[in-house]
Amino acid sequence: MVGKKVVISFVSLILLVGVIVGVVVVVHKNGDKDGGKTTNVQKKKVDEFCLPTAYKDACVKSLDKVAHNESATMKDYIMAAFDATVEEIKKSQHETGKTNVDKDKDPYNHMALEDCKELLQYAVEELESTLKVVSDNEMKSLQEKVYDILNWVSAVYSYQSDCIDAINKPEYKSAIEKGLVNATQLTNNAIDIVAKISSTLQDSNFQIPDGFMNRKLLDANYQMGQDGYPTWFPAADRKLLADSPTPNAVVAKDGSGQYKSVAEAIKAYPDKHQGKYIVYVKAGEYNEQVIIDKKQPNVFIYGDGAGKTIITSDKNVKIALYSTQDSATVSAVGQGFIAKGITFRNTAGPPGEQAVALRIQGDMSAVFDCNIEGYQDTLYYQTHRQFYRNCVISGTIDFIFGKGTAVIQDSTIILRKPGVGQKWNTITADGREVQSQPTGLALQNCKITAENELLSTKIVENYLGRPWKAYSTNVVMESEIGDFIKPEGWMIWDKEQFHQTCECYEYGNKGPGAGTSARNKLFKNFKVLSQQEATKYTAGAVWFRGNEWLAGTGAPFYLGLGGK
Repeated sequence: MVGKKVVISFVSLILLVGVIVGVVVVVHKNGDKDGGKTTNVQKKKVDEFCLPTAYKDACVKSLDKVAHNESATMKDYIMAAFDATVEEIKKSQHETGKTNVDKDKDPYNHMALEDCKELLQYAVEELESTLKVVSDNEMKSLQEKVYDILNWVSAVYSYQSDCIDAINKPEYKSAIEKGLVNATQLTNNAIDIVAKISSTLQDSNFQIPDGFMNRKLLDANYQMGQDGYPTWFPAADRKLLADSPTPNAVVAKDGSGQYKSVAEAIKAYPDKHQGKYIVYVKAGEYNEQVIIDKKQPNVFIYGDGAGKTIITSDKNVKIALYSTQDSATVSAVGQGFIAKGITFRNTAGPPGEQAVALRIQGDMSAVFDCNIEGYQDTLYYQTHRQFYRNCVISGTIDFIFGKGTAVIQDSTIILRKPGVGQKWNTITADGREVQSQPTGLALQNCKITAENELLSTKIVENYLGRPWKAYSTNVVMESEIGDFIKPEGWMIWDKEQFHQTCECYEYGNKGPGAGTSARNKLFKNFKVLSQQEATKYTAGAVWFRGNEWLAGTGAPFYLGLGGK
């Protein structure tokens, strides 16, 4: 019936996908005489299930446990595919553990290998958590779970990719890469399978009846309270974010707080803490590295304002021999990280090359009213969904980069003068590697400018970005672009063909550098988006789902185009 609202379970959705891709779900049960037919039907089920995947042979092999089970459901197939992926990552983890690098003789690769082991552990933990969600059939909110699963599995792939990228010595790199082949292929397949489900859900235009889904899944402007927060948002958190929050820990260099360093305050995070862990950092310059662990979710750190509360360090790749990941002044691995009114700074300068000021890995993180200052690789949106608002972000080469999904709204992007011998700057370098991943970077309503020292030199070429990986997705929309940006706009990645497959888009930009007629013709998929197409990269779109979680961060935001 036209207009009829449909409630559909996750298992029903999988069955629907099966029908759409031609999966045969009817199993012959006529005894031994039909044994051959049953085998053919089961084979066809497996082949069709694996149809959307990039590595079909690996997919078929991963389903061996259910391939001969006549009563297996599509959910069983999903479980088998995920189970096999977990097992392969564990095998890779075991093999990686056999590799050792002398810390004194090769400090960089020693650190990179330790990062690799840690990243593979994250991959196992997050994929096992995803598997539990599927196993428990906690799928009452279809849209929420399907897209969350796609986000989680995309992060699992990125962890494996980061593991390989971090190691620079060929003999170590090739060994780790070889050990991860099966795991990365199966993770790629898992992304493809879940992406097929999500695209089917979108194409089907299902409507969920009122009262079935939590209100947070609806538009964030739906049933807004008088205090500006959606009615579904907990009253305690509304009060917390509306008022000056009462901190769990106060940091002050002069000794007027409980702690003199930010790292000490984070270390004091209580076991099994519930709710937000609030850290107030008083004005001052704190020269230290801070790591917010995966087991420390919902850290809310705020200062007396950017430029007043400063967390700084000078760790870097070239001179100090830190890995890119470990060079970060502040690393936020725990989910739900929020920062407000702080400067995150890395002072290594151009000689240090990669030197991260802020690295965020945790899902549903938000940073607002902050400065993020560095040169090369300033802001690392490593994995998962991240939101930035009213920030000042400065740097030189690839200074906003990562493999997660980041939306940066109403911020100032400042290009700086690079070091001696560095002839160009690139703002963005997204690392999307799998075509089915819903990841990428969007700059919206930002001002792209340059410091005077850069403007005074004519030898540096400045670009909006370049593709770090094959399906790199970089979107610049509704932003003001200065005339120091090259008319070509986008720079190719040397010795790679990523410009043939990446997605570099623009929409509704203004300013002397916003003209698109001379954009780099080597970028096969470059496009000036239509309004409808640009909407797909906003905070309220499927790829980001900001309507589900942004209100809980306290950051100002809008979900669509034009500041709405």
